[in-house]
Amino acid sequence: MSAPLLNPAESEEHQALRRAVGDLARRYGPEYFRRKARAGEPVDELWAEAGKAGYLGVSLPVEYGGGGAGITELSIVLEEFGAAGCPLLMMIVSPAICGTVIARYGTEQQKQTWLPGLADGSRRMAFGITEPDAGSNSHRLTTTARRDGQDWLLTGRKVFISGIDHADAVLFVARTEDARTGRLKPVLFVVPRETPGFEYRAIPMELVTAEKQFQVFLDDVRLPAEALVGAEDAGLEQLFAGLNPERVMTAAFALGLARQALATATDYARTRTVWDAPIGAHQAIAHPLAQCAIEIELARLMMLNAAQLYDQGHDVAAGEAANMAKYAAAEAACHTVDQAVHTLGGNGLTQEYGLAALLTATRVSRIAPVSREMILNYVAQHTLGLPRSY
Repeated sequence: MSAPLLNPAESEEHQALRRAVGDLARRYGPEYFRRKARAGEPVDELWAEAGKAGYLGVSLPVEYGGGGAGITELSIVLEEFGAAGCPLLMMIVSPAICGTVIARYGTEQQKQTWLPGLADGSRRMAFGITEPDAGSNSHRLTTTARRDGQDWLLTGRKVFISGIDHADAVLFVARTEDARTGRLKPVLFVVPRETPGFEYRAIPMELVTAEKQFQVFLDDVRLPAEALVGAEDAGLEQLFAGLNPERVMTAAFALGLARQALATATDYARTRTVWDAPIGAHQAIAHPLAQCAIEIELARLMMLNAAQLYDQGHDVAAGEAANMAKYAAAEAACHTVDQAVHTLGGNGLTQEYGLAALLTATRVSRIAPVSREMILNYVAQHTLGLPRSY
């Protein structure tokens, strides 16, 4: 399944985008990506070429060097990169989350400073929300920002922040006190990586990926007033402008991995011969792979629906759809990779085929950016109208 099923509702432009991105990604391929990941090196060559071709900035405004399209198009790009064996995790973070938030809420100076570089790949931005004790629960974050004259002082800790070592800055989520109510509310700051008081350390991971994970320590990091993104009083509205695209893009990431695994397994089943017949001729092999193909296609349609709702400005409906799509894609990916490994038997655990590395990679999509259990809580409460359970 090197390509998704043709969807008559998908435009010729979208189909052409899929083909073009796939052509670029296959020139690098899974061997390139795995070699870089195992060496702990970034995939700078692929990132730079993708940026030059306009793929990284496809969803960003034209006036700042982007393609003027939406999260729908950006999700297509990420899915096709993953299907070709080059899952670019930082696409979720840099253009999708950070680029979207700055494009929607940033000052003119912030847009001019960051968006052209995020669009062409010459600059990258990481995203910092997760904390040791709060996870991604924005209501329990302890990283705080307080005013000191015209400046801000930022203090706290973050964990599992992707790609800081190759990012120019981090978009941090903190909390500050609402002057009217005294309650803490989320705020967003752009913090350049070399800012004094900003320390980061790599977290040893069992993931074979080109991006490292980091824990961050912020010790009274002094920021100018212009580091604040958007309005101080906007609260959750600004945050979810980035989190809904994050869920859509995580679905795209998972689907790309699933399609890569399914293509590997079906190619193997088509050619591996035992007892004078390819193993794919046996229903015990063929039917589980066919089921995976159906699950992938269902999740992909859910993802595209969520992306289109977001691009059309239906933020509430997009939030519900994005959570569902992320859940469906993660489940499809985990099931598909497990079945692919089983199809190859012992070969499924060798480095030659690269499937074993996808076992941990697809598990990430069940955990981050929000766990499958929290999505089920969300659907139970908001879709089914059941009492809140937490």
